[in-house]
Amino acid sequence: MLVRRRQLALLLVASALFAWFACRPTARMQAGPSLTGMTMGTVYSIKLGELPAGLQVDTLHREVEQRLQQINARMSTYQDDSELSRFNRHQDDDWFEVSKETAGVVNVALEISRLTDGAFDVTVGPLVNLWNFGPDAKPGHIPTTEQVEQEKARVGYQQLEVRLSPPALRKKSPEIYVDLSAIAKGYGVDAIAELLADRGIADFMIEIGGDVRTGGTRHDGQHWRIGIEKPVSHLRSVQHVVGLSGQALATSGDYRNVFEHEGRYYSHAIDPFTGYPVQHELTSVSVIYLGNCMMADAWATALLVVGPDRALQLAEEHSLDVLLILRTDQGFEERMTDGFSRFLLTTR
Repeated sequence: MLVRRRQLALLLVASALFAWFACRPTARMQAGPSLTGMTMGTVYSIKLGELPAGLQVDTLHREVEQRLQQINARMSTYQDDSELSRFNRHQDDDWFEVSKETAGVVNVALEISRLTDGAFDVTVGPLVNLWNFGPDAKPGHIPTTEQVEQEKARVGYQQLEVRLSPPALRKKSPEIYVDLSAIAKGYGVDAIAELLADRGIADFMIEIGGDVRTGGTRHDGQHWRIGIEKPVSHLRSVQHVVGLSGQALATSGDYRNVFEHEGRYYSHAIDPFTGYPVQHELTSVSVIYLGNCMMADAWATALLVVGPDRALQLAEEHSLDVLLILRTDQGFEERMTDGFSRFLLTTR
C-alpha cells in the first residue's frame, strides 16, 4: 500500500463524511450505485449516476479493484515486488525500465519539484522513513540531529531522472529512494475517472483517502457536495462544503497523520529543506484543480510545506484555487483565492 495502515477507523469515518456530502438521496429521486473498498492503505468510495445499459455493478467493481491493484503493484513502497520498490533497491546509475504510468507520475512530480524549488520532492522518502511515517514505522521514536542530517544527504530531486520513451528512471546517486505517496493517490483517482469515462459513465464522485474527483452531477442534477474537514485531530467536523462538477479536490494537513512525543506533535509532512516535520502555522491546504486530481494532490502537499505566505504566492503565480487554514492563538484563520471562493456552498 502507498500509505500506512494507521487510524483506519478514522479513515472509515472520513469516507462516510465525504459520501454523505457527496450524494444524499432525496425522497423524490433515486441515488445511483456506490462502490467502496480498500486501496493504498486507505478507503475508496465511488458514487455513480445511472450506469449504461448492459454494464453490471459487480463487473465495474471488479474492474476498479483490478485497476487500483495494478497501480499499487507499480508505485507502492509497501510492496517489495512493486516497480518502485525494485527501483529503490537498484544501486546502479543505468536506466531502470518501468511502466509508462510510473514514468509519467514521476515526470509530473519532478515538474512540481522544479516549480516549487524542491518543496515538493518525491526523494524525501528516507526522511519520511526516519520520522516513522514509512513502511517500517516505530511510532514515538525521535531521530537525532545527526540521523536527520545523514538522511537529508540522500534527498534531492535533482538526483532523479525520468525518460518517457522508452519509460525508465535513473538515479544519479545510488542512495536515492523515491516515495510517491504525495501524488499517487491523486493519480489513482484520475485513473478510475478514466476507467469510468471509458465505460460511458459521466456522472461520478471518486474519493481515495480524501482525494476527490467529480464528473457531471448528482442524481438530483446538483453539483457534488464535498466536505472539507476542520483541521482538528480529535474529531471529525466540516469547515466548508464546496460544490464540484468536473473538478478535483485534494487536502493536505498536519493534524491527522501525527504522533505525540513529550508533549510535542510531529506531522507526516516533512520539509525536505530542514529534514524535520513542518512546524509553521499553516495546518491545512485544499486545492481545487480542473479535471486532474494528481495535480491537486501534489500541489496541496507542496503548499503545506512552504507555509502560508509562499503558498499564496505560488497559488497566484500558477492560477491555483486554494484554501489555506492557519492555526493561531485566536483560533483558525482562513486565506483563500477568489477562484476557490466560487466553489463554496456553505460555511461552518
